[in-house]
Amino acid sequence: MDVDKLKSVAGAIVAQQKGILAADESNPTIKKRFDSIKLEATEENRRRYRELLFTTDGIERYISGVILFDETLRQRSRDGVPFAELLSSRGIIPGIKVDKGAKALALYPGDTITEGLDGLRERLAEYKQLGAKFAKWRGVIQIDGHDIPSAYAMHANAHALARYAALCQEADIVPIVEPEVLMDGIQDIDRCEVVTSQMLENLFAELSAHRVILEGILLKPNMVIDGMKCTHPASVRHVAEATVHCLKRYVSAAVPGIVFLSGGQSAEDATDHLNAMNAMGSYPWQLSFSYGRALQAPVLATWKGKESNVAAAQEIFFRRCQLNGLAREGKYNRAMEMDK
Repeated sequence: MDVDKLKSVAGAIVAQQKGILAADESNPTIKKRFDSIKLEATEENRRRYRELLFTTDGIERYISGVILFDETLRQRSRDGVPFAELLSSRGIIPGIKVDKGAKALALYPGDTITEGLDGLRERLAEYKQLGAKFAKWRGVIQIDGHDIPSAYAMHANAHALARYAALCQEADIVPIVEPEVLMDGIQDIDRCEVVTSQMLENLFAELSAHRVILEGILLKPNMVIDGMKCTHPASVRHVAEATVHCLKRYVSAAVPGIVFLSGGQSAEDATDHLNAMNAMGSYPWQLSFSYGRALQAPVLATWKGKESNVAAAQEIFFRRCQLNGLAREGKYNRAMEMDK
C-alpha cells in the first residue's frame, strides 16, 4: 500500500473549488433518467450522453473526479479515446463504482445490505489497469418509524464499507465511503440526525478495526435533512448546522474531505446547503460535493437526446459545476440561478 499516493489522490479530489461528478448510474437507473426525456437507453445513447458531460469545456476548473459505471469505464469517445484517458488528459481523475447494489437483508424486513465483496480484489486490479484511481461503495440506510434501520443493519453495512475500503487501499485505490441515510419518508431532521450519527459511529469503528488509513479515504455521506414527505421541512441554515454538528462529533479530523451526495435534493437545494456549510466557517476536512442528479437533471432536460441540443446542455452543465465550485467557498447565493 502506497500511503503517500492515496493521500495525494484524495487531496487532489477535494482541491479548492472542486468536486466530483457522479456519473455511475447503473443501466436500470439511467434508463429511468432517459425515460423522462423519452430516449431509448441503448449503449450508444448512454455513451453519447456521458461524452457530452466529459467533453464540456472548462469543467476541469470545478470537477476534480468522475465516478464511472463499469460499462462507462470501458467505453470510448467518438474519436476512439477511452473515457478514462480522456478525463485524465483534462486533469480529471477517473473513478469507478464497485458495489453490486443494495439487496434485502435476510430476516430483517425493511433493511438492506449492499453486495459486491466477492471477487472485489480481482475487480479492483482490473479497474486499476483501466485507469481508475478511486472507487465508490454505497451503503443504503432506510428510515421507517423507530425500528428501521435496525442496529444490526447499520453494523452490517458499516462492516461491508470498511472491508471494501481496506481492499481498495491494498490496491492503491482511494475508497470513497458512502453511508447514505435516504431522505425518502416522513422523518424530520432530528430523526435523520440520530440515524446518521449512529451510522457514522458504526462506520468509523469498523474502519479502525480494518486498519484503514483515514488520510487516504473520502467520506460521501448524506446531509442531515428531513424526509421528502416531512410536513415541516427544515430551513437551509438548520440543515447546514445539523449536518456540521453531526460531522464534528463523529468524523475524524484525519479524513481529508467530505463529498456530499445530493440524495434526491433539487439542483438548487443541494448547492444552497453546501454553500451554507462552507459559509459557516472552516473545518478539519474539506466540504465538497459528489453529485449525480443535482448536476445532471437540468442537463438531461435540455439535451433530450438531440445533437442539436448538445451545446446548450453543455452550457447548463458547466454553469451547475461553476455554481457548486462557488458553494465550495461559501460564495454562492440563490440569485445566481437567474444569471446567464
